[in-house]
Amino acid sequence: MPNPRPRAGHKQPPRQDGGSRGEKLPASGPSPAIPPQVLSMNELQEITDDISKLTIVHEIVLNSDFKLQAASFSPDSLENRVKETLHKAFWDNLEEQLSASPPDYTQATQLLQEIKEALLSLLLPRHNQLRSQIEEALDVELIRQEAEHGALDIHGLTTYILGAMARLCAPIRDEEVQGLQSLTDPTQLLREIFRVLGLMKMDMLNFTIQTLCTHLQDHTVQYERKKFQQLLDKLPNSLDRTREWLCKAAAEVSASSSQPPPHPAVSGSAAAHSPGTASSSTTVPSLGSVLNRGYMNLLCWEPGQKEYPETLFMDQARLQEVQAQVNQLTIIAAVLLVTSGMCGSTLCGSPGIVARLKRVTKVLLEGLSCTRCEEALEDVGDQVLQEVSRTLSQLGYPAFTTDKRASLKGQIKSIADKGNAVRHVIEQRIHSFLSLFISPDGLNSQKDFPKGLDTIQEELLEVGRRFGSVIQHNRQLFAPYYSGILKKVLLPDAEPDSDTGMDSF
Repeated sequence: MPNPRPRAGHKQPPRQDGGSRGEKLPASGPSPAIPPQVLSMNELQEITDDISKLTIVHEIVLNSDFKLQAASFSPDSLENRVKETLHKAFWDNLEEQLSASPPDYTQATQLLQEIKEALLSLLLPRHNQLRSQIEEALDVELIRQEAEHGALDIHGLTTYILGAMARLCAPIRDEEVQGLQSLTDPTQLLREIFRVLGLMKMDMLNFTIQTLCTHLQDHTVQYERKKFQQLLDKLPNSLDRTREWLCKAAAEVSASSSQPPPHPAVSGSAAAHSPGTASSSTTVPSLGSVLNRGYMNLLCWEPGQKEYPETLFMDQARLQEVQAQVNQLTIIAAVLLVTSGMCGSTLCGSPGIVARLKRVTKVLLEGLSCTRCEEALEDVGDQVLQEVSRTLSQLGYPAFTTDKRASLKGQIKSIADKGNAVRHVIEQRIHSFLSLFISPDGLNSQKDFPKGLDTIQEELLEVGRRFGSVIQHNRQLFAPYYSGILKKVLLPDAEPDSDTGMDSF
């Protein structure tokens, strides 16, 4: 009889095999087909809320530039037209009430109350005196009585409100708050007060986030792991793609080190069952080497063909951006290397030529997909030839012959082929260098920058730091799950809780 699904909110530690409690992981082979689980609307909403909280915390910690922004819609979108229509109707109604004889202050009274609440929400705990002043100056009951007797002084109230806003706003909002003082129409003034107060509230939220960022970094691993485990409790068998990703890495490490997987269950892929992979060897890859291979495989991920591992889903956009930058840097370095080999050190040693070639190549490759790479490299070849011809002329050297021009263009164009020898060598060196950023003390063991990559050193270091930051956090966060899965894969016959003697991450 199958195990019952755990109740929502029930705390359970992660299983040693990386699966969720209530899920029985088979010892070998692909997971059996399991009927899709039917969830209620409440359960779906709970899962959505958990994912949202997990994503926000993860983004705050990994993105140093994280800021909340007000929702914005395209000017021609349905959402924007509905919003503009409703807002116009609201403010037109206010203008009509204030222009009536005698004025109707019903809507204005409600707006003043909301402005008071917005101002109070901007106060810090130490602002006791200012809080008392706002409570007194914007006494809602008094405002309501004045409105009923037609004696509401909107000008005096908005003047006080602008003064309070000037005291509370961030320096970046000073000019906007000062600009409100020139408005004389009460409807327009109230509308602009609401707009600027919305910006001030967003500023306060982002300030709070930045203030708490250090605290979050100290506790985020525990929080994210707890939230992730809660999701696994609600959605058993939610690590299938993660297992597949790690199994593939294990098979590759075993094959590359001439140490085949000790069990054919290392992967359900063809690589795991290909001839020559079966062996009675008891030597198995280290957990760290397999995980590092899995991480490096992310730089070669084929978009649209495979879904990302569940444990890396929140970082997919970041890692795909790193992958695109690595591909671009690979092509730039290859173009510069081919050009240097064709033109010689004398020409490429001319001041500024390498920087100009690098700049024009980067511009032409910016934002291009792999399918348009060959077309872009044709343009790169033309631009490189123009720059080379100009430099040759300036230095007094003879121009390239027709054959040499065609050869240089052809070699640059051939870089679009992923099997190109120069591109392959550059890619291997870049990947080898980036692997240092995900290994403990990896950079400390690197004495010299890889040969041929000097021209992209600054950009490569920045990409490496970003890649390393994401991977190190992911390793720390999901280490118990990775360890459980890999031990099950590499030593399928070992007891789940036994000490296998294998290394840790």
